[in-house]
Amino acid sequence: MHTEIKKANILTDTPSLANHFVAELRNVSVQGDSMRFRRNLERLGELLAFEISKTLPYKEVTVTTPLKDTQTLLLAEQPVLATILRAGLPLYQGLANYFDKAYSTFVGAYRVEEEHSELQINMEYLASTNLHDKILILADPMLATGRSLVKSYEGMLRHGKPKQVHIAAAIAAPEGVALVQQEIPEAQLWLGAMDECLNEKFYIVPGLGDAGDLAFGPKI
Repeated sequence: MHTEIKKANILTDTPSLANHFVAELRNVSVQGDSMRFRRNLERLGELLAFEISKTLPYKEVTVTTPLKDTQTLLLAEQPVLATILRAGLPLYQGLANYFDKAYSTFVGAYRVEEEHSELQINMEYLASTNLHDKILILADPMLATGRSLVKSYEGMLRHGKPKQVHIAAAIAAPEGVALVQQEIPEAQLWLGAMDECLNEKFYIVPGLGDAGDLAFGPKI
């Protein structure tokens, strides 16, 4: 258990099907099937959506059945789903499968890796719905340094400040979690797995490689 990580919910800390999905995402003998890689990210998104849904506000409503009316609890409001292009799309899709009435926000942010320099993050695209007083769920499959996620969130704040922030990631490094907790202390973290560390190129170890390339093909 990762007791040192505050406010983080980690699926694989409790044995479940999430372990199977994460194992296939990591497995080099399975990664060659990009459709299965995307589907495993999507399935993790669905599991994370279900766990997040347990913490959201609900209201009692009446449902009319063929025999009589009955009462149940339904979401009091829909969240806004957000993701960072392009790697975040399959995880986002899993969230959208369950929060199927949610509006969405998309960010184009990417790391710039230059030899003998610090990692830089460029953000060149942001299409956002109104975020004021909304519940925001931000999907990023690999929470590595956390810099692209923090920069993306800061950009989103131009469209309003959410009342709740949930961050969903398939795999995270402690360094990224620490930065997010420092810069976005209001965020609740939901992770598929917590890994050991970042390497000298800022990739998660053991990780799984480049999620965007594995899902959609190598960049040129």
